[in-house]
Amino acid sequence: MTELHWLGATELASALDAGEVSAQEVAGALLQRADEVDPSVRAVLTRTDERLLEDARAADRRRAAGALRSPYDGVPVGYKDIFVTRGTVTTAGSRILEGYVPPYDATVVQRCSAAGLPLAHKLNMDEFAMGSSTENSAFMATRNPWDLERVPGGSSGGSAAAVAAGIVPWAWGTDTGGSIRQPASLVGIVGVKPTYGVVSRYGMIAFASSLDQAGPLTRNVRDAAALLEIAGGHDPRDATSIPGPAPRLLDGIDAGIEGLRVGIVAEFMQAEGLAHGVRARVEDAYRRLEKLGAELGEVHLPISLEHGISAYYLIAPAEASANLARYDGVRYGLRVDGEDVVAMTSRTRAAGFGAEVKRRVMLGTYSLSAGYYDAYYGRALRVRTLIKQEFARAFEHVDVIASPTSPTTAFRLGERTADPLAMYLSDLFTVAAPLAGLPAISVPCGLSPDDSLPVGLQLIAPALQESTMLRTAYAFEQDLGFAASPEGRPPL
Repeated sequence: MTELHWLGATELASALDAGEVSAQEVAGALLQRADEVDPSVRAVLTRTDERLLEDARAADRRRAAGALRSPYDGVPVGYKDIFVTRGTVTTAGSRILEGYVPPYDATVVQRCSAAGLPLAHKLNMDEFAMGSSTENSAFMATRNPWDLERVPGGSSGGSAAAVAAGIVPWAWGTDTGGSIRQPASLVGIVGVKPTYGVVSRYGMIAFASSLDQAGPLTRNVRDAAALLEIAGGHDPRDATSIPGPAPRLLDGIDAGIEGLRVGIVAEFMQAEGLAHGVRARVEDAYRRLEKLGAELGEVHLPISLEHGISAYYLIAPAEASANLARYDGVRYGLRVDGEDVVAMTSRTRAAGFGAEVKRRVMLGTYSLSAGYYDAYYGRALRVRTLIKQEFARAFEHVDVIASPTSPTTAFRLGERTADPLAMYLSDLFTVAAPLAGLPAISVPCGLSPDDSLPVGLQLIAPALQESTMLRTAYAFEQDLGFAASPEGRPPL
């Protein structure tokens, strides 16, 4: 058998079901892997070794008693440290929440626990999910397992790096403007942003409430579909949760894509800053989709490319300025005393928030202020509507839209920290889908011929059409064979 830490979650579930391995053996192998590689990768923010082993023992007892909670009972899962976990420190990567121990579980955590998935660590992230490199964590910078001098992307970089390095078989991240798909692309794994409202946001520490969405980071497409099935579905505690049961995403995932209409975004392929190696691999991916029976055609998203980043970086900071107002030294986490409440709040935020969080809160507060609301935030909302309409027109002619996920492969640590605009442009191709509330996936399409680093293919589908998107990604993944081959693993 392949080393346990390289098996996907559904492969581990099959091995557990066949009696080839126990949940405790899986947990032990993953803890050993974390000991070996995390000191250099630095993906894990809070280790939960005792909890993981305790959960694994309980899974083995259930299996022996014939009382499994789900087909994946005993397969560990990691969580971006933005999901609150009862009894386990949850910081959102920020000093202002350092040491905070929540009294309840996020819905995602609760549903995975109910399915028997042992909790395998809280994973590093950009502070309050603000960043594209996981260099904005208040505690440490995570490194890309493919090249330890490069970033793993962000803000879910800890989750992405942990999966890519074999520390966990699957993990939860969050995507506000690309924070699942962009790191998935940079570390060579699968990342899914579902339709807004498919997965509950209850217990997910808020950054930008109209954009934030939880999603899986996995070693393959089948695992991503399975994890979405576990945690998706209506949650009465989340007012933005879509009514209805969890989606059935594994049914028909292997049905193929004969006759599927795939739209190639002309503007994205012509964008300034698209690296040669990324373009080459993505063009290869288009040809592979055509070989598999898809019908390719051009679609045009000029508003999304030209104005998406600008609209996103007004809407998201505006919502962040409201959401982060709760961190005042009174109710949560850090408090720095002052002579009055104003001084205490100011000193607490000055000490507790990092530079990127302060930058976005200031930008958001400014864009919402009297005299500027219509000129900035109001105009950004109108652009958001135009982007939704642009996608709607494109989907009149195609079933799925394809593009690069990231304009470049993983960049070097520190390369963009002094230039926020360059960092923001990492999300050039990913911000449009969350602005429109659409599902999107990044699936590996090989290594760049320029630097031998992973490249991701992005697929975007109409709202609630995750099944079509995943079926397309699965057909592509199976034909390419990258995920299942040694070439698809970092040289750790």
